[in-house]
Amino acid sequence: MNETPPDRHARWTHRLPFYYGWVIIAVAFVTMAIAVTARTAYSLLMPPLIDEFGWDRGLAAGAFSFGFLVSAVLSPIVGRVMDRRGPLVVIESGVVLVSAGLLLAPAIETPLHLYLTLGLAVGCGANLMTFTAHSQFLPNWFVRRRGLAVSVAFSGVGVGAIVLLPWLQSIIEGEGWRAACWAMGLLVLLALGPLNLLVRRRPQDIGLLPDGERREATPGGTRKPSNIVDVAWTSIEWTLGRAARTGRFWWIIVGFFSALFAWYAVQVHQTKYLMEIGFDPLTAAWGLGIVSVVAIPGQIGLGALSDRIGREWIWTVGCAGFAICYAALIALEQTPSPALLWIMIISQGALGYALTSVMGAIVAEIFEGPHFGSIFGTITIALIGGGAAGPFVAGVIHDLTGSYRPAFVLAIACCVVSAIAIWIAAPRKVRLVPGRVTARMRR
Repeated sequence: MNETPPDRHARWTHRLPFYYGWVIIAVAFVTMAIAVTARTAYSLLMPPLIDEFGWDRGLAAGAFSFGFLVSAVLSPIVGRVMDRRGPLVVIESGVVLVSAGLLLAPAIETPLHLYLTLGLAVGCGANLMTFTAHSQFLPNWFVRRRGLAVSVAFSGVGVGAIVLLPWLQSIIEGEGWRAACWAMGLLVLLALGPLNLLVRRRPQDIGLLPDGERREATPGGTRKPSNIVDVAWTSIEWTLGRAARTGRFWWIIVGFFSALFAWYAVQVHQTKYLMEIGFDPLTAAWGLGIVSVVAIPGQIGLGALSDRIGREWIWTVGCAGFAICYAALIALEQTPSPALLWIMIISQGALGYALTSVMGAIVAEIFEGPHFGSIFGTITIALIGGGAAGPFVAGVIHDLTGSYRPAFVLAIACCVVSAIAIWIAAPRKVRLVPGRVTARMRR
C-alpha cells in the first residue's frame, strides 16, 4: 500500500516544539472522557427509566446490549473505513450518532424508542469514538512508548467519570433523566465535533515518524535493536483472511470476549445493585465515578509497565482486578461495608481498567501492517459481543433467580478464561516490548 502524502497539517505540525503524536493523545483523552461517559451514563439513566415505565431489568439492560450487538455486526466495515479513510471520518460519525441519540432520548415512550436512541444510536456511536476505535490508530503513533501513550489517552475516562457522572446524577435528581440526556448530547456535539478535526491515522500522513523519531540514521550508522522475535511471522503481510486462519486470532477473540463480558456486566448493573443492597443513589453513582478516577494512575502506571514487562502480564493483572471486584460485590451483599466498597472500586478501576492500555498493543504486535484496522475491526466483534452479552445475561439471570450472585460467579470464570487465552495468543513470541529488548541486549 502506498503511503498517503502528507496533508496540510504538515505545514504547521513540524513547527511544534513537541511531537504531534501527543496532540493526538490529548484529543483522544478528551474524546474518551466525554464519549465513554455518554455511554456509561446509561447505568445512571436505567433506574429512573425502569421506575417511570415499569420495564424489567432484562429489557432495560437489553437496550445497552442491542447497541453493542449492532456495533459488532458493523465493526469489520468500520475497520476497513479506518484503513482507507482514517479516524476523522469514523470518529465524527460517532459524534453525530451519539449526540442524536441523546438529544432524541427525551421523547422515549416505548421500548422501541429506548432501543433506537440510547441503545442503537448511542451504543453504535460510542463504539466509533471510544476504546475500540482509538485502539485501531493510536498504536500507529508510538512504538517505544506505546503502552504509556495509549494508557494516557484512555485515562481520560477517569477524569470524565469523576466530573461528568456526578454532574449527570445531580441533573437526574433535580431536573429528571430527560434533562440529563439533553445536557450530555449537547456536550458531545459541541465539544467533540470540532476537536476531532485534528486527528490523523498515522504520523506518516503528515510527514512524521512514530515516537517523533528523525529520519536520519542513528549516530555512527548503528542500527536500532529489533524487537522482532518471529521473523517469519512478521514478514507476512497480514490480511484479515490470513489472520483468521491462525490460532492466535481466535485466542485473542476468546480473551477479548471474556474480558468485556465481565467488564460491562458490572458497569451496567453496579449502580442498581449497590442501591438494592442499601447504598443511597448518590453513593452508588459516586462509586461508578470513583472507579474511573482510580483507573487513571492504574492505567498509566500499568500501561507504562507493559512497555517493560510485556502485554500478557498486564492483561492478567486486569483480569485479576475484575475477579476481585466481583468477589467484593458478592461479599457486599452480606456485609455492605465501606471497606468492601473500596476494595471493589480499587480492584475494578486501578487494575481492571488497565486492560484498555494493552488491548490495541496486543493485536498490533501480532498483526501489525496496512490491514491492521480491518483485523482489529473484526476482532472488535468479540469485544462488543462480550460487552453486549455481559449486561444482558446478568440482567436475565437476575430476573430468573432474583439474585446477581450466579452472574457474578460466571463473570469471575470469564476473567480466568480471558487471562489464559491471551497467554496462549502470546504477542511476546512475535514482538518484544522495549523493556524486553533492552534486557536481551544486556545478556
